[in-house]
Amino acid sequence: MHQTMEQEVKRAQQGDREAFIQLFRRLEPELYSLAKSIVGRDEDCADALQETTLKAYKGITGLRNTAYFKTWLIRILINECNQVLRMRKRTVVMAELPEQTETRGNLTHFVNSRQQDLREAVENLDESLRLVIHLCYYQDLPIKQIASVLKLSEGAVKARLHRARGVLAKQMDWKGESAIEST
Repeated sequence: MHQTMEQEVKRAQQGDREAFIQLFRRLEPELYSLAKSIVGRDEDCADALQETTLKAYKGITGLRNTAYFKTWLIRILINECNQVLRMRKRTVVMAELPEQTETRGNLTHFVNSRQQDLREAVENLDESLRLVIHLCYYQDLPIKQIASVLKLSEGAVKARLHRARGVLAKQMDWKGESAIEST
């Protein structure tokens, strides 16, 4: 963690609102991306981020080790996202259909298509697998921190990563074969 971030955390703990705002703005894109991978909808991401901000602001003085600010914030966000999902289960939502593009034949489209396929495959993973993939590859957290955030052993995190990679590899090979057969 950057020395400046730790200093900002200490200032925020002492009641410096501007330091807290700077911290949150710095991490907001990563937090939004994580929230989006869990809850899916923008409005739910906004709700989860708003609650996370409020809880973090109220609880920052209780954070003992400033080096773990990001991990602490991620844990709060995950809990808030899970709360949003629990609330969502009470309502029935129609599925949103992804837009299909008709252009084919160029390399850029193929690469973009494969990236979209991978994103969709990640989003279709079981939540426990999707979360470790997101924390590892999108948030660049080391396994030790992922274990801390999810309250799992490092071995369990490694096992979930292995299982998720296997599922993704099978899905991506399957999509590749069907794309070849349909051309």
